[in-house]
Amino acid sequence: MSEKILAVSAGHEITEQELNELIANYPPEQQVYLSSPKAKDELLEQLIGFHLFSKLAKEKKIKESREYKETLSKMENELASHMAATGVISKVTVEDSEVKAYFDANPTQFAGQEQVKAKHILTETEEQAAKILEELKNGKEFEAAAKEYSTCPSKEKGGDLGWFGRGQMVPEFEKAAFEGKAGDLTGPVKTQFGFHLILVEEKKEAERRSFSEIKDELKEQLLTQKKQTVYMETLKELEAKYGVERKG
Repeated sequence: MSEKILAVSAGHEITEQELNELIANYPPEQQVYLSSPKAKDELLEQLIGFHLFSKLAKEKKIKESREYKETLSKMENELASHMAATGVISKVTVEDSEVKAYFDANPTQFAGQEQVKAKHILTETEEQAAKILEELKNGKEFEAAAKEYSTCPSKEKGGDLGWFGRGQMVPEFEKAAFEGKAGDLTGPVKTQFGFHLILVEEKKEAERRSFSEIKDELKEQLLTQKKQTVYMETLKELEAKYGVERKG
């Protein structure tokens, strides 16, 4: 059975196989999109244009020009250099035992982050905050007070800020929130934004990520580092072998 012909451009028959081979050159994550009818039509137009300009290049004898030959020579050298460098680092591997050893030797690097879940009410003055605090102590619901008094956009959610870790809030607010215990009502706390009443709802202690959880990510990280090390070491060896003269 003959191959299906999709178009004829400047006398060249563009087949379905040629189009599929073009798609196969793209990264896997793009191939799914490029397999859609619309994307295939767009790629087919690219192929048509490619063969039209190829025909024009032949007519103008582009390949016989000095510019073409110089550009081709430069590209050949770049490709050869790239393949030589790739050949060096492609042999680099990282064993599971290396990954585990690094994990065990660097416990703090894989520690989770302490977190706090809190709500707050923001006011412009300390007097306003103190007055609201008295209402809360007398039984007023925190969410209701936040919706009524807070100047922060979080008032629409009853002052809820959700979970946050260190470094995400201004220092004064962070200090009060992390020092408080679950259920504590703290404030007024002064920050650059005003005065806060903070209700600490829950706290999560820092937990170290497990080896199984981090293994693949860590292995890829160590592999990249190892490849870079091998590349730089090889570069020094080649410099000593072939010579380099740097002129400032």
